[in-house]
Amino acid sequence: MSVRKDRMKILYLLVAVLLGSSLVFGQESNKTMPRIVSVEPASGQVGAELTASGENLNQDNVAELRLTDGTNDFKVPITNQTATAIKFKIPNEIKPGRYGLVTFSKRTPRSLEVEQPVKITVE
Repeated sequence: MSVRKDRMKILYLLVAVLLGSSLVFGQESNKTMPRIVSVEPASGQVGAELTASGENLNQDNVAELRLTDGTNDFKVPITNQTATAIKFKIPNEIKPGRYGLVTFSKRTPRSLEVEQPVKITVE
């Protein structure tokens, strides 16, 4: 009976350690997850400069920004970048329509691609 109790204690301890570490690492990744909450202006023509505002938008967290129509992605030139804002230009090759923003990071062991909950309109 004592051996069984010891095994159960070890099992409970192992489960507690695994749950605790997943909570800690999950919170850490959320702290650095890029999040765009708005884009001003919300529309523009090719070549126009727009500003995406949010949090964790510095170069450590966002290495690249793209516009997507769900099928095609268009890399946008970033003209200025801080922790709370990314200024970018609408690329020349894009056609008029509604596009979502996607952030890319160059994290290891894999890059992180996040489709943001904001849209812009290219006129």
